[in-house]
Amino acid sequence: MPAREDMPSTVRRSSKKAQRTWAKAHDSAVETYGEGERAHRTAFAALKHTHEKVADHWERKDENGPSDAQAARRAGAADGDTAGGVDANASKKHLYELAKRMDVPGRSTMSKDELVEALDKANRRATARARR
Repeated sequence: MPAREDMPSTVRRSSKKAQRTWAKAHDSAVETYGEGERAHRTAFAALKHTHEKVADHWERKDENGPSDAQAARRAGAADGDTAGGVDANASKKHLYELAKRMDVPGRSTMSKDELVEALDKANRRATARARR
């Protein structure tokens, strides 16, 4: 299976369910579009419907569905910004609790959009640390 060789480290550090979701979507996309960036985008779009990125791995969401406006679009579409795996459609309370878990400074005064941005930044930092 091509997905096992191409699986990103953040997915490899996640649950078996997250790995299966990414791998199944990736392999299907490879059959449809060929190997490459589009297959990876499609796999992440599928993963974002069931999981959200927390620090350096993916965790199951309470409710399935797109995590941001880009994830709600057609899988594999390259236009538009993403929230980097943060579930931007989650409640502000949920985002605040994640920010608290990740010790994001200033979280108590942030708007929902600011929490999404701060969590994305914290996730990128955690992933970079995990890759060292």
